[in-house]
Amino acid sequence: MKLVTRLFVGFLLLSVSEITCCLAQMPLVDTMAVKNTQPVPRLHDVADLVKRWYPRLHITPHDSSNLEEGKRFLLVIPQIGYTLQTKALVAVLVNTPFRKPGANMSSVSGQLSYTQNNQIILTANSQIWSRNNRYLWTNDWRLMHYPQATYGLGMYTTTDRIINMDYAYFRFYQSFLRRLAPNLYGGVGYYLDLHWNIDSYVEGPNGVRELVRISRYSSGIQGRSVSSGPALHLLYDNRSNAINPSGGLYLNAVLRANMELLGSDDTYKSLLLEARKYIPISLQSGNILALWSYNAFTFNGDPPFLDLPSTGWDNTGNVGRGFIQGRFRGKNFIYAEAEYRFHITNDRLLGGVVFANAQSVTEQNTNQFEKIAPAVGGGIRIKMNKVSRTNLSVDYGFGFDGSHGLFFNLGEVF
Repeated sequence: MKLVTRLFVGFLLLSVSEITCCLAQMPLVDTMAVKNTQPVPRLHDVADLVKRWYPRLHITPHDSSNLEEGKRFLLVIPQIGYTLQTKALVAVLVNTPFRKPGANMSSVSGQLSYTQNNQIILTANSQIWSRNNRYLWTNDWRLMHYPQATYGLGMYTTTDRIINMDYAYFRFYQSFLRRLAPNLYGGVGYYLDLHWNIDSYVEGPNGVRELVRISRYSSGIQGRSVSSGPALHLLYDNRSNAINPSGGLYLNAVLRANMELLGSDDTYKSLLLEARKYIPISLQSGNILALWSYNAFTFNGDPPFLDLPSTGWDNTGNVGRGFIQGRFRGKNFIYAEAEYRFHITNDRLLGGVVFANAQSVTEQNTNQFEKIAPAVGGGIRIKMNKVSRTNLSVDYGFGFDGSHGLFFNLGEVF
């Protein structure tokens, strides 16, 4: 409880120290949403709360009437948090949202984190829309020193036998897409996963490290592993506010061809299929039913162990709330989640969610999906910015194998 309190206080104080050049965010209501004839409640966020509690502080409220296309602002947020795979962590997040004329909101962000497990994580992500949404540029870059636990392959592993892994990781995902039709984009990219200084071991008697191999896997267990190749990218997205959609549909497909010619340990193909649907339950309440499907498949080859689809290793690190990152791993991965999002206060400052999900990976020997691992949970939402509808998300999830834990996000989970 102390940790959660400290996290909330940190975010509250940061609202005071936003470095604002000019604010530019998405409209308060998605343009695709059906018009509501009901009176719109007066909305509040953390900046309004701090201004009310500490009137002597010169807090600039978030006001959509001051927004103009082409303007931007810089948001710097120190964070204190907790995840199952990192334990306690401290981080600094830098985010710059902006919007070009006639375009969706673009965002460039970076984060530096240090964790209780001696993990160092540096990330840089962007989603940049050109004028009138003609082009889209996306990237996911990471540089990490990342000791973590893993549990082997398939769905029949247990948390009783933990395999420790220590490695350095560089990710370089880059895509450039062009509009093909309204809300439909296609393009190409290059994806690289590079792991080095990989060390896999279990703690033996008297704390002696014993090197291990995981099933019949050799690549990605010790030393170094590489997956490198071009990608074809297809995207449909009619959400006008991806931070917190009030409706719409998101479809994403990435076909990746990893090649030994480009440095990969093995030649193999992978396919990512993702769908998100947002269904307004009531125009008056603003409550949303959000649905998410995330599926990753491997063809014609063997990825290195650390590049296999796995719990919590999607781009946002949110697949599989209720389970620790890396809990289930296999050549093919399927996942589905439903989340009901509701408002607690009329001013939308506080909200809540309940969610349920299920995941499965194929077994190494049969290449079949044989077992499903479900999880359930709930959480609260605190409105950090009422204009963009950015929430601080704090969730608690329970996996049906006894796993459980806290999960934090700035923004919605999906």
